[in-house]
Amino acid sequence: MKSPSLKALAAGIAALVACSLHAQEITLKVSHFWAPGAMAPTKIIGPWCDKVNKESGGKLKCQIYPAMQLGGTPAQLIDQGKDGIADIVYTLPGYTAGRFPLMEVFELPFMNLNAESSSQAVWDYYLTTPAVQKEFTGIKPLAFHVHDEGFVHTKDKQIKTLADFKGLKMRAPTRQTNKLLAKLGATPVAMPLPALPESISKGVIDGFLLPWEVIPSVKLHEMVKFHSETDSKERALYSAVFIMGMNPAKYESLPADLKKVIDNNSGAALVKHIGKTWDESAVVGRKVAEDRKNTIYTIPGAELANWRNTSASLYDEWVADVTAKGNDGKALLAKAQALVKKYEK
Repeated sequence: MKSPSLKALAAGIAALVACSLHAQEITLKVSHFWAPGAMAPTKIIGPWCDKVNKESGGKLKCQIYPAMQLGGTPAQLIDQGKDGIADIVYTLPGYTAGRFPLMEVFELPFMNLNAESSSQAVWDYYLTTPAVQKEFTGIKPLAFHVHDEGFVHTKDKQIKTLADFKGLKMRAPTRQTNKLLAKLGATPVAMPLPALPESISKGVIDGFLLPWEVIPSVKLHEMVKFHSETDSKERALYSAVFIMGMNPAKYESLPADLKKVIDNNSGAALVKHIGKTWDESAVVGRKVAEDRKNTIYTIPGAELANWRNTSASLYDEWVADVTAKGNDGKALLAKAQALVKKYEK
């Protein structure tokens, strides 16, 4: 029997090495609901993927699926992450109303001052509250955060006072923000972001609650004429909670060095960075409305006090709701408020 030639041996070894290197390359399917050019994909998701790729020596790569390209609806993203349809998902827990009630505390009105500080509070709340961790069983959170101040945007009528909400159909993203709209006198209409442009253009709704950052990517500044901001010295009218989560089985399947890359790019530092990025995004979103000569009005503190008083009962309702589910609602609310203040210092 002939011995293999050196050339054949070399070729075989090269093939084995190539196969080994190829086997080490892992592609993460990343799914979200934004258009590709929106702030979150361009400023957060894309750079995060690039950083993970670089720090893994090219072993970890992202295949990003924007605008629900893997199918389903934004409300199904967390389950898609749990089920492994996607390896990483980015969405709002509040899109599935009532499923994550303990995390909703950060969506109560006038809770947050800015995204950077309150995002850190949300992450701390998750890490130190077993009942909150239980809500997210089956998904590995890489980050929780809130967006910057949410404002009121309307098609045909400027909102200046509480009375101006009466008779308007208004969209909000989460259960607590829809409750807020009802308290303020509007008729709330729940829907995720992708459905918003068509709904406003067809007159299904008269306006919506949103932060500035996402408005340019879906051209909402071209569909409304009026924007009502709140006094910058006051706490935000509302904020919504986001999660960037990973399929646990996918994470566990990674070798130790790649797990470390994921670990190094998740948690407190990522959360703070995301919050800061969201705070900075408002300038760009606001400018497109200014350039179009839309009317931007600031609700003064005195009028905002009426809004705060009118919606204050939402705090008691949240406490009662989560207490009825077997939690200490008062203690959880106090904890969340203390954490918000802690990170504002």
